[in-house]
Amino acid sequence: MVVTVLLCYVGTVLWSITVSFTSAKTFPNTNFVGLAQYEKLFTTDRWWLSLHNMALFGVIFVVCCLVLGFFLAVFIDQKVRGEGILRTIFLYPYAMSFVATGLVWQWMLNPGLGLQEAVRQLGFPNFEFDWIISQDKVMYAIALAAVWQSAGLVMALLLAGLRGVDEEIWKAARIDGIPVWRVYLSIVVPMIAPSIATATVLLSLGVIKVFDVVVAMTGGGPGIASEVPAKFIMDYLFTRANIGLASAASVVLLLTVLALLLPWLYAKNRMEHANNKGH
Repeated sequence: MVVTVLLCYVGTVLWSITVSFTSAKTFPNTNFVGLAQYEKLFTTDRWWLSLHNMALFGVIFVVCCLVLGFFLAVFIDQKVRGEGILRTIFLYPYAMSFVATGLVWQWMLNPGLGLQEAVRQLGFPNFEFDWIISQDKVMYAIALAAVWQSAGLVMALLLAGLRGVDEEIWKAARIDGIPVWRVYLSIVVPMIAPSIATATVLLSLGVIKVFDVVVAMTGGGPGIASEVPAKFIMDYLFTRANIGLASAASVVLLLTVLALLLPWLYAKNRMEHANNKGH
């Protein structure tokens, strides 16, 4: 079973790499064109726009998820009443599909139906919140929906790290009169660094493959203002019938994933090896 799955994955990757070096359009062919598809890819303005959008989305998404997730984890770690219910509430959005999340937020941010209209009905006729139809702000709207969905996952990962912090550290800090914020910044955060690294890698991988929430909220619009690499690939694969170019873009994304994943796996294995050696 494992061998079959590996062969399917490896075979698919090798097929995509092979096609990316051909002039394949609607159907695959064996007309080798070298790096022509990659040259065309990196001279396509739409591809650069998709990369810019992914980078903008990624910075907002990763930073906001880490910050919000950390504060939620700290809040839950205070042994608050109803902790189990709160954990479920904060983590529940992550259990939803990205399509459902996108559709809900599309409705909420729709200027004629959602938040803007609701506030105007309350007596603020000049209130505007039209991010989802603004070419300059649409990526912020998508990032807002994605942060709402994924911050709970970061909370769960960091909470596990916080629960591993020795209570004696807090007792010693209270005795020495060290401010709470300084304890978190100088002691706790370095101690939960592996959890933060794991959360960062998972969020970054989510950034690279972001697709569902974009399609559900905006379909890549207005125009192509919210185009992302995965949407670019799907359009060129199925709509524009350019398998070669789509495969080249897929290979670039694969290399980006590997560039993130391999260093993290290496560092993780080194850390585990060091811990085992210490024991």
